[in-house]
Amino acid sequence: MVGVGSLGYHHARILQGMGSFDLKGFVDTRPERATEVAGALGLRAYPDLATMLDDVNAITVAVPTPAHFAVASVALERGRHVLLEKPITATLTEADELLEIARRNGAVIQTGHVERFNRAIRAAFPHVHEPRFIESDRLAPFSVRGSDVAVVLDLMIHDIDLVLALAGEDVVALSALGVPVLTPTVDIANARLTFASGAIADITASRISRERMRKIRIFQRSGYLTLDLAAGSGEYYRLRDDFDPAKLASGAAQPFDFVERVPLDAPEDDALRLELESFSDAVRGAAPPPVSGEDGRRALSVALRIVAEIERTLPSLRGRAPAT
Repeated sequence: MVGVGSLGYHHARILQGMGSFDLKGFVDTRPERATEVAGALGLRAYPDLATMLDDVNAITVAVPTPAHFAVASVALERGRHVLLEKPITATLTEADELLEIARRNGAVIQTGHVERFNRAIRAAFPHVHEPRFIESDRLAPFSVRGSDVAVVLDLMIHDIDLVLALAGEDVVALSALGVPVLTPTVDIANARLTFASGAIADITASRISRERMRKIRIFQRSGYLTLDLAAGSGEYYRLRDDFDPAKLASGAAQPFDFVERVPLDAPEDDALRLELESFSDAVRGAAPPPVSGEDGRRALSVALRIVAEIERTLPSLRGRAPAT
């Protein structure tokens, strides 16, 4: 484990209870935090990354994004498998170099987009077929953690990854708006993505809301899915087989006369634990990583395009986003 801050601590805690991994210890550059976590979890605090890499064949990385490349590149050059928290890197150049290092050394990169393992998302995926419109809202109260970057890279990138996975297509055009409110960077943003098929996704992210919300709505020809990611629940309003457009057009029937409600359900489990289990499978060669390094690079690319578009509309923000 590299980095045992708020999120890294939970990685380490869960890894300790997994039979598929033997957690050897962790590295953290803050001596006081290292001592605290070593005592709380009974783990070895390694003096540095190089020493730890002598003892392991895989690492999970939960350090600040600007340090992702420095940590992961060293591990990948030594053939160690890497799970990198999102976003995969600070820049596309760094992401491309990591992917090349991994290919050259036969190592796995998995990106930590943990919302892919959300119970509502797991339940919805089997019912998603050629979505035409996706609407996503992720709202949160202000927190200092993550506020050093635009909300696009802090929060919205979760939904960018989900939308790309749900649509299964490349983004061919986008528009975006955003404003800073409490920080020098963008605190609330909206982006509209257009895909090759003509499908559209509308994504809103805010870190200055009074209440939390994580919801996605998916409209497709077969019906409508509404997902509450915070609750891990969802519903699918599906057109029945006896749907008759003629009756609807004549006024002889109402839309909901042809709709059935299907509750969406998946086995309850901790999303982070499922993510770590999938990493174990990937390391052992049992399955490819469900969120690959390429997936992480794709989400980062769209996120940076959104940031650049917001900067174009607000010239005062130029230079505050990571370089591409």
